[in-house]
Amino acid sequence: MDFTIIKHAVEVDHGIKRLSMHFIKKHAAPGRARLSSELCTQISDEFERIGLTSLPRTLPSSENEFVWVIQRDSVLGEVAAVAAALAHLDKLGMNPLPQVFDNYPQAKDNLS
Repeated sequence: MDFTIIKHAVEVDHGIKRLSMHFIKKHAAPGRARLSSELCTQISDEFERIGLTSLPRTLPSSENEFVWVIQRDSVLGEVAAVAAALAHLDKLGMNPLPQVFDNYPQAKDNLS
């Protein structure tokens, strides 16, 4: 997996870039015919290793979908990490701000 182009694109755009899953697959596994959930997990692991994260956190297996790729050590990356931790606490029933996702329903789906 070579994510040099993706990592550079994210850095050039101030720590965030909207990319299609087709584009990501093309660089992650150019020889693969389709984008499986297993490959998406491998891509997420590689993103983590090189200091990137994505929204949604669970990458879609459709090449027609778009995701946000974020530099993890940027301000926005840290905000996304805090929001993801809050979404995780909410899933466990331990959210200190239980009504926060009532106002932002799309956020919860993209952070889990």
